[in-house]
Amino acid sequence: MGDHKEQPLRVGAAVRRRRRALELTLAVVAERSGLSVPFLSQVENERARPSRPSLERIADALRTTAVELLAAADPACSVDVVRADTDAVAPPESHTRSLVRGHHQLHAMEFTGDHDEGREVQHRNDELMYVADGAVEVEAEGRAHRLGRGDTLYLSGGVRHRWRATVPDTRVIVVAVADHIEALEDRHRRGA
Repeated sequence: MGDHKEQPLRVGAAVRRRRRALELTLAVVAERSGLSVPFLSQVENERARPSRPSLERIADALRTTAVELLAAADPACSVDVVRADTDAVAPPESHTRSLVRGHHQLHAMEFTGDHDEGREVQHRNDELMYVADGAVEVEAEGRAHRLGRGDTLYLSGGVRHRWRATVPDTRVIVVAVADHIEALEDRHRRGA
């Protein structure tokens, strides 16, 4: 249970990502595919599953193949458990663990112990940092922010920042909107 391999695929998100990457409207894809805008909208929003011939028409309109769209599809699971003992990639004193599997709208990571304090990062979309244990210092927008257990820090997309643990056994949870999600401000700049 909760294993993505057991779940049917949701191709709508892959169709939407491909269409947006090509900067096409639903109307253009409808014209190219011979399918209706309402049907394409239902496909993108997972309210309709395209038949194999319809998926091939959509893929042709998006200059790809049905196989590629299926490969990029999300598993159709609404619940997935990531156990605490999975994905251990480093010794306990310094550990990074993904809290969400697959290609979703949110990424969540758990950082335990030391963190590369010299590495400045900048993400396209918003992120939230929560200190589960210990303490950190975050440098953002030219200011240092000291956070302790239970504190959160919200960073808007585009803000350059770096952080470091200031006490041993610090554990930080970072939840961010995935980079493949188009930020609201990006849509407004393009006039969509």
